[in-house]
Amino acid sequence: MILIKRIPHHCRVHPTHAQPLIHVPKAYRADYHLRVRWYSDKSESDPRLRDLGRQIQDDYAQIRENYDTPKNPIVLAHGLLGFAELQVAGGWLPSVHYWRGISDALKANGVEVITAAVPPSGSIEERAEKLGQHIAEAAQGKSVNIIAHSMGGLDARHMISHLQPKDVDVCSLVTVATPHHGSAFADFVFNEIGAERLPSVYKILEGVGFSTGAFSQLTREYATKEFNPKTVDDANVRYFSYGAMMDQPSLLSPFRQSHSILQDAEGPNDGLVSVNSSRWGEYKGTLVGVSHLDLINWTNRLRWTMRKLWLGKDPTFNAIAFYLDIADMLAKEGL
Repeated sequence: MILIKRIPHHCRVHPTHAQPLIHVPKAYRADYHLRVRWYSDKSESDPRLRDLGRQIQDDYAQIRENYDTPKNPIVLAHGLLGFAELQVAGGWLPSVHYWRGISDALKANGVEVITAAVPPSGSIEERAEKLGQHIAEAAQGKSVNIIAHSMGGLDARHMISHLQPKDVDVCSLVTVATPHHGSAFADFVFNEIGAERLPSVYKILEGVGFSTGAFSQLTREYATKEFNPKTVDDANVRYFSYGAMMDQPSLLSPFRQSHSILQDAEGPNDGLVSVNSSRWGEYKGTLVGVSHLDLINWTNRLRWTMRKLWLGKDPTFNAIAFYLDIADMLAKEGL
C-alpha cells in the first residue's frame, strides 16, 4: 500500500489535499435525492432504468489518501480518434494527453503504466494488432492489466481472443464505456449519410489522413451479428466493465443530439455509449452524471465552476480518483 502524497498538482481536479471523508453540501444532497426519485419513478415505466446495476453517485468525488497498487503493469488503451500524446504547434505549446493527468497519478502511486497508441480510426483488427505490438515491446514479458476507454475495449477483446500475441499475457481487462453491443448513434450517422454517399465521405476522410475502418464496426448490427459471436472471452482473463450516464445536456453541449438519439433507442447513456452497451463481464456499476469525456478527465471546468458559484454544488466526479480506485480494485483482486 502506498500513501498518495506525490500526485502532481496539475493532475488534480479538486483541492490539492486528499480528504478521506467527503462533505456533501446540503444543496447537493437535495439534488441527489431528486435524481434518485426521478430515476425511481422513471424505472416504473422504462425497464431500461432498472438495469443500471450499482449507481455510483459521488464515490469518486475526491482522491482518497490510500490506494493499493496492483502487482502487474496497467496498459491504458484509448478510444476512437484517440492518441497517447499529441504534440501541438510543433512542440512550442504543451502537448495534449488523452489520459489527462491519469497516467501521472497512477505512476505517482507506484503503478507501472504503459500508454498505448493505436491508429485513431483504424479498424478493430488494425488497432488490436498495434495494441499487441505496443504491449509486447513495453511490458517485456510481464503480465499486464488493460484499462480501456470506449473503442479501446473492443481492440483489447479482439487482441486477447483472436491475436493472442505470444509475448503478451493479459490478466484482466477493465472496459470503461465501451460500446460492446454497438451504438444507436453510429446507426443514425450511417443512415443519415446513406449508402450512396458513403464512398464519397470515406474518400474525403481518407484524403485528410483518416482511416475509415472503425466507423462501421461501431454499429449495433456489426457488434451483435459479427464481432461478439466471433470474439469469445478468454477463460484465463478477468473481465470488468463500467458504464456512465450523463444528465440532460445543455443547449451548447456537443452531446446534445447523440444523447437524445441514444436515450430514445437504448436508454441512459454518457453522450456516446449507452449503459446497456457498456456491460461486459463483471459489471462494476454506472457512473451517474458523467459524460464520455469526463471519463478521461476532459471535464468542462467552466461548467463545474458555474454550478459551484450559482448552485453551491461541488463536482461529483474526479476521473483521477476513479482510475486510482480501479487500480486499487485490481490490487485487491491479486492482479
